[in-house]
Amino acid sequence: MVRINLLPWREIKRKERERQFYSILGGSALLMGAVILYVYLHINSLIDQQNARNSFLQSEIAIVDKQIKEIEELEAEKRKLLARMNVIQQLQSSRPVIVHMLDEIVNALPEGVYLTSIAQAKDTITLQGVAQSNARVSAFMRNIDKSEWLDNPKLNVIQTAKGGRQRSSTFTLVIKQLDKKKEPQKANT
Repeated sequence: MVRINLLPWREIKRKERERQFYSILGGSALLMGAVILYVYLHINSLIDQQNARNSFLQSEIAIVDKQIKEIEELEAEKRKLLARMNVIQQLQSSRPVIVHMLDEIVNALPEGVYLTSIAQAKDTITLQGVAQSNARVSAFMRNIDKSEWLDNPKLNVIQTAKGGRQRSSTFTLVIKQLDKKKEPQKANT
């Protein structure tokens, strides 16, 4: 006998395919959700690692900035110390020059001329004094002109005053100080 299946086989096949389709669709959705979750967690992990690196770098940058500031302060202090050392060195080198200059002024001072004040600004010396006559001031200027350490005497003010029987002249004289290290020796005439 022949068996005839009267059940709707096409409908059963279609339901079977629908069930498989929904099973595959559900599995794909679960797999896609798992992949998205993994990617999300992985990216968050990378972001956390980068943030940790950034905070480490920020702390190291702060330390280096602090060290740079200390170095700049040390450099500034070094410049100040070098400037002080240069001033001290200049004073040490000019000390004998001042002694020679004062010695030359004393040697150039003729009898009858008295100095009341000496002022120096760099290489310019201002002398104020009293002389018994104008001729003695002229002699003082000639003696200064012959000096190896002094040069270019210029008479700014001379005033003659009579006081009783004596006559005196007050004067202001400006001279240049020569530095033997910088300028050639003056020829004696």
